[in-house]
Amino acid sequence: MTATALPTYDDVLAAAHRLAGQAHRTPVLRSTFVDALLGAEVVFKCENLQRSGSFKFRGAFSALARFTGAQRRAGVVAFSSGNHAQAIALSARLLGMPATIVMPHDTPAIKLAATRGYGAEVVIYDRFTEDREAIGRTLASERGQTLIPPFDHPDVIAGQGTATRELFDEAGPLDYLFVPMGGGGLVSGAALAARALAPACKIYGVEPLAGNDGQQSFRSGSIVHIETPRTIADGAQTQHLGHLTFAIVRRELADVLTATDAQLILAMQLFAERMKIVVEPTGCLGFAAARHAGLPIQGKRVGVVISGGNIDLVRYAELLRTPAAASGS
Repeated sequence: MTATALPTYDDVLAAAHRLAGQAHRTPVLRSTFVDALLGAEVVFKCENLQRSGSFKFRGAFSALARFTGAQRRAGVVAFSSGNHAQAIALSARLLGMPATIVMPHDTPAIKLAATRGYGAEVVIYDRFTEDREAIGRTLASERGQTLIPPFDHPDVIAGQGTATRELFDEAGPLDYLFVPMGGGGLVSGAALAARALAPACKIYGVEPLAGNDGQQSFRSGSIVHIETPRTIADGAQTQHLGHLTFAIVRRELADVLTATDAQLILAMQLFAERMKIVVEPTGCLGFAAARHAGLPIQGKRVGVVISGGNIDLVRYAELLRTPAAASGS
């Protein structure tokens, strides 16, 4: 597979082999309360319990494990709002290579501390005035390191697809699948796995309402670039889809949906109160859409990918205290 070729389900299987013994096989959880609330049989793939706290470990390790000896000696560069940063940093440590991570100045403190804790060098930038991709390319060129983007890379996409492969392996065929979406790496990998394992399943990517570049791209037929969105879903503050992810999204998804910040807060509160799990705002996107988008899921088997659980505890407590009436319904 070349660097520009679209990955396939065979690549997801190969990534699963590389991840064996490295990535957690995260639990698939059920909730009778949620089933009654939605009138459906809902299964949650809990990547908030993955190593480094999100699904990103799968794609990061999948990509870095394919480095040559020379690439490992030189190291890796990545840019990320937090979860890809932590995943690359941890994967680099496990594989014995240096890592340089470009992170925004407003990164949640927990994500910044974890990235540095894994041994990576962090380079700070302003997400509203600077171009992280340009910074990453410059650092890679100057240092002779390999740049691994957070979503638009075939080995990253293939790695992310292993989460949905595990979901179908455990839960069986589903009628609907809701997946958080920023740059499209997770939902692209999910689509590769779902199409191979449950061809009739309707796959939906879900973005924050304030950052619906993917929805605009899907519906217009070309990649739409937006300004950095202002949303509590910091893991989905992307400005555009990648060329690889857009091609898969356009080919495989039923649609791209959105969720408001208020709906994400409601989802966080439900996860904490009813399911006893910590989920970051971005990780709530899939469930928020399943709950509020108005799709005919009643009586159906519904899969929801929870993408991550990395959130500053002070901020988490603030959001949990937000009154339901203020956060919407």
